Amino acid sequence: MGKSVVVIGAQWGDEGKGKVVDLLTDRAQAVVRFQGGHNAGHTLVIKGKKTALNLIPSGVMREGAPCYIGNGVVLSLAHICGNPRLGIKSELETVEATGMEVRSRLKISEAAPLVLPIHARLDQAREKARGEAKIGTTGKGIGPAYEDKVARRAVRVGDLYQRDLLAAKLGELMAYHNFVLTHYYKEAPEDFQQTLDDLLAYAEVIKPMVADVTEHLRQHLKRGDNVLFEGAQGALLDIDHGTYPFVTSSNTTAGGAATGTGVGPRELDYVLGIVKAYATRVGSGPFPTELEDGPEGIGAHIRKVGDEFGTVTRRPRRCGWFDAVAARRSIFNNSVSGLVVTKLDVLDELETIRICTGYKLDGQVIENPPIGAEGFEKVEPIFEELPGWQSSTFGISRYEDLPENARRYLKRMEEVTETEIAIVSTGPDREHTIVLHHPFD
Repeated sequence: MGKSVVVIGAQWGDEGKGKVVDLLTDRAQAVVRFQGGHNAGHTLVIKGKKTALNLIPSGVMREGAPCYIGNGVVLSLAHICGNPRLGIKSELETVEATGMEVRSRLKISEAAPLVLPIHARLDQAREKARGEAKIGTTGKGIGPAYEDKVARRAVRVGDLYQRDLLAAKLGELMAYHNFVLTHYYKEAPEDFQQTLDDLLAYAEVIKPMVADVTEHLRQHLKRGDNVLFEGAQGALLDIDHGTYPFVTSSNTTAGGAATGTGVGPRELDYVLGIVKAYATRVGSGPFPTELEDGPEGIGAHIRKVGDEFGTVTRRPRRCGWFDAVAARRSIFNNSVSGLVVTKLDVLDELETIRICTGYKLDGQVIENPPIGAEGFEKVEPIFEELPGWQSSTFGISRYEDLPENARRYLKRMEEVTETEIAIVSTGPDREHTIVLHHPFD
């Protein structure tokens, strides 16, 4: 009997989902990405060699594993196929450069909406106009693409093979957005014919990969295969359940695995929530446990040791202590079965480590986070201090080999989140992992 495992980030993203998906793919017969777009960055390190992915599922680095892009993903064909005119490198070719065959293994949902150049233009114009109040998007057009999906004017993958329909839908969409670009933002319009020509060229490249992804997944489950569902970003950035409006534009929580693939929720057996041993956030928005202690402080130390810079943007990530209050809400939102704790080794040199176990709001202790960014901005974290271990955990692959205080810290994380730790990551490589409970067992 096969098993379905959903992998989600349980914080504000960047928790190391790519490594975990790659690790678990050795037991999976299919891997499917279910939301987000090329704003996601999943960095894999295999035998010391780095590969950065944005749209192709992280399971692609295991030979033979079928990979799927579900209908919940907004798809940049320029990113998948490459566009030399725009200076965009093909992600297909990035994977092929590692020696991995990908085109026969990758299937793309015909229902996936497209991210177009005009979406990126709109995204960037909005952020520029907002000034200091900007959301902190990647500027890649993800939000406007999801808006078009909800407004029922999106161009989808399946439209690429009906030329008259494609031209009509694209013309309507671009007329609407070009009006906003030129009249409201005072920007130059985006060229319709160039966009159409590019889409028709991309369509030929991906044609052998376009498929009914839901049906492929149904067949996998019918055969008793193990299926891995790969999320992007993090649960605290969910459009409904995150720190709104400082969120992404999709459902990053585990429920998105069902809506973003067409697989019913009863088919999902195990949810693996990934957290760092500390917390990070990119872009604007509340971050109660943020360490704002200057260039020589602990926050800067964590950023440097953990290489906490965005995979997509290289923006420096904001760093802080592990937040158990936010994590508990995330665990409930996602029905998390077990946790993965990544980057334990980043804390190796610290004398004292803190965990946020509660919040104060207007002088009152609260156990649950407020709804939305406004309340989050006002909370004061309540910290508990634990002794550091001040010795290297890097690359350790057996739990009993961890320093006693590192084990004590992990045990305390389990207690304050009321969730078992299934896996611990002690370095970026596939091998730098302690598996306590395998999700596919």
